[in-house]
Amino acid sequence: MSDSISIAAFAGSLRAKSVNRGLLRAAVEVAPADATIRILALHDLPFYDADHDGPASPPAVIAFRNAIAAADALLIATPEYNYSVSGVLKNAIDWASRKPSQDTPPALQGKPAAIMGAGGRFGTVRAQAHLRYILLHNDVKLVNKPEVMIPRAWEYFDGDGNLTDEAMRDQVRDLVVALVAWTRLLRKA
Repeated sequence: MSDSISIAAFAGSLRAKSVNRGLLRAAVEVAPADATIRILALHDLPFYDADHDGPASPPAVIAFRNAIAAADALLIATPEYNYSVSGVLKNAIDWASRKPSQDTPPALQGKPAAIMGAGGRFGTVRAQAHLRYILLHNDVKLVNKPEVMIPRAWEYFDGDGNLTDEAMRDQVRDLVVALVAWTRLLRKA
């Protein structure tokens, strides 16, 4: 097993200029040298449909599940929609939370993970709380601290969704470093 930590990352927003997708780009830039972050797109995932789940799932679903299963850890950037997670994010989690076959555990099962988000006045506090609850279903092992909940995103991101504030970039760096350490700790257990 390699000492490097591979992290699959995705954001619960499809907008090209999304600040939460910008958080993921910042995470890639500030990640420690012993970690790689691969950003996964959610654009091609169809709505979850149990009739199309399992070994014959749509190709985009199979690719998404495989990328999560192959990664050592997850990094999720969530916006806050109506006091909760976005439908896009919940849909992706629904696909990744199911067994792809009788003999294969869900891609999310027991995976180390970290959550971050940027948004309005409360900085995704409620969305992150809901996401933590949702991820309990698959016993996802979440980093508790540090927390990255960026309020008033318009103050910290440019018009293209890029994180421009160095103090906030440091928070993202601290979270990724904590995720890498947490993943290593769980590897030893």
